[in-house]
Amino acid sequence: MSHPLARLREDVAAVRLRDPAARGSLEVVLVSSGLHAVWAHRLTGRLWREVPFPGARLVARVLSQLVRSATGVEIHPGAVIGSRLVIDHGMGVVIGETAVVGDDVLIYHGVTLGGRSLGADGRRHPTIGDGVMIGAGAAVLGPIHVGPGSSVGANAVVTHDVPPGSVVVGVPGVARPR
Repeated sequence: MSHPLARLREDVAAVRLRDPAARGSLEVVLVSSGLHAVWAHRLTGRLWREVPFPGARLVARVLSQLVRSATGVEIHPGAVIGSRLVIDHGMGVVIGETAVVGDDVLIYHGVTLGGRSLGADGRRHPTIGDGVMIGAGAAVLGPIHVGPGSSVGANAVVTHDVPPGSVVVGVPGVARPR
């Protein structure tokens, strides 16, 4: 979407669509911590990627940590986030620096999109396809791909690629067709 106000409306509509407890748009705008974190990430992500002055990345990181304190959601400014991401309940969600999250993704509380290595170079975090649902407490770790339309069960630990349209459950996570 090109117009910022239209994108904000689209975000609110996405939360209302995926959160049965959302009773109205005003409530979503005022109390949805996951939505606040996504909106803040748009600002910090632009600072991280597009602002040419030397301190921009530091400012982006500081702002992202302030947002983490306020919302319980930590999205690194370097992460790439698609449209209509919904983070339901939010608390404890961590999205790492090289993570890529597609469109229409639903993430529940306590989810980690994290790395498995300490290397500073290259991709360390997962790529999440469009229309993926990640259940509460799940950990998706490393430079793996979760295929579009997949679901990751609550508390699953995923360390290998997930084919499109799969359901992943367990520790370690095992992908099964729907």
